[in-house]
Amino acid sequence: MTGTAHPDPDPAGALSRTVRTQLTRAGSATIANMLLRRGLRNVLMAGVRPLTAGQRPLVGPAYTLRFIPAREDLDTLAGYASSDHLHRRAIEECPPGAVLVIDALGSTAAASMGDMMAARLKHRGVSGAVTDGGYRDSAAVARTGLPCFQRDNAPRATPVALHPVALDEPVGCGGVAVYPGDVLLGDADGVVVVPRHLVAEVAAEGADAAAYEEFAALQIERGRSLFGLFPGTSDSRQEYDTWVAAGRPGLE
Repeated sequence: MTGTAHPDPDPAGALSRTVRTQLTRAGSATIANMLLRRGLRNVLMAGVRPLTAGQRPLVGPAYTLRFIPAREDLDTLAGYASSDHLHRRAIEECPPGAVLVIDALGSTAAASMGDMMAARLKHRGVSGAVTDGGYRDSAAVARTGLPCFQRDNAPRATPVALHPVALDEPVGCGGVAVYPGDVLLGDADGVVVVPRHLVAEVAAEGADAAAYEEFAALQIERGRSLFGLFPGTSDSRQEYDTWVAAGRPGLE
């Protein structure tokens, strides 16, 4: 195993409930736009989607597992059962509140995780799991209630194609760089990765943008043009502030 020093030794515990709520309210697409304003373009994982429709959002700092292609003399079911096996250690060492991010090389030739591992993560208080590969026993994984994101189902046993080599180091997942402690938000639109030093300001700005969009949607439903409304202007933002002060009234 290799490791990378990180300035936040307990990232899961330091992510406040307020920030988690703001991120969830904003949604992954809006948060991606907030990052684009800061020059960060490659933040949404390509091809990584919710395991099931309607699952609850996933929010938390990253704890990573990296795979390389398997080799027959090293990757056996007997070796997989060892308590020192990095795949199994990832399940036991991912911090509560964190998200297990699995770099599977974009491969669905073998499973990144199965239902027993998902159940253990759920019991330990982990926020969810993300892989650019796939899970086996996907229906059973879904029944655990752990928010999970994947590329596609991957029913074959992990040692068939994947060999774990590192925990808690920078990885690539869905074409996006993920550093330990980066914050992930996953929802129906996909998974966005937020650099840890930006998460508080991006979460607050994103939640504000989502609230403004509620106001804009009401105005559009009344027949108002997008011009001067969306994107917001100084005048429309003043209207929005008045609407908020009035208790956010709905359509008349």
